[in-house]
Amino acid sequence: MEITPIATFHSPFNEKFGIPRQSGIVSALEGTIVFLPEFRNPDSLRGLEGFDYLWLIWEFSANRHAATSPTVRPPRLGGNKRIGVYASRSPYRHNRLGLSAVKISRVELNTPQGPVIHVAGADLMDGTPILDIKPYVAYADAHPTARSGFVDTTQWQLLEVHIPQDVARQFTPQQLEALLQSLALDPRPHYHDDPGKVYGMSFAGHNIHFTVDERTLTVINSNNL
Repeated sequence: MEITPIATFHSPFNEKFGIPRQSGIVSALEGTIVFLPEFRNPDSLRGLEGFDYLWLIWEFSANRHAATSPTVRPPRLGGNKRIGVYASRSPYRHNRLGLSAVKISRVELNTPQGPVIHVAGADLMDGTPILDIKPYVAYADAHPTARSGFVDTTQWQLLEVHIPQDVARQFTPQQLEALLQSLALDPRPHYHDDPGKVYGMSFAGHNIHFTVDERTLTVINSNNL
């Protein structure tokens, strides 16, 4: 079976570092789905206005090497404990397929780029190929009482984020909220714990520099990319 991308995802993140590790956890993060020319038929979106969420099936296009290990080290477990790749959502998989549930913000059927779907809460990098789109159906897709393995026993430890006013003014209110939510998740590799290290993260056309000391993340500056 050959899989052909049908669309491209556009996001404030143009590199992997800093992207939320799950969809939905940064609700303020906005993105768009732009269809490739041969798939720009508005009829393919007929009825989409009746749904609130979509499943996106996409390619981990930034992973250039093939997965070779049957186990991975999830960041949520501190990056030290190994579990089976199929008990994780690691991007390092044999077929590099991603699956994300995103909220539909609005749908534009007629733009210079054809139909465009605006979504919130995606965990995709800018330029990610979209392979398929399916509607989220609550009665079949939602299982509120389901067990979630190690996720049930290991909670996120959010950081306190400080962004100086001169940096905050470089972003729209929506972008600033998405940036705050993303930084609070601690984008660092989980085995890093050096309060003197300065990290860089690209976001919305800016390179954000920050440090982390204990549970506090402080943005130092922001430069245009």
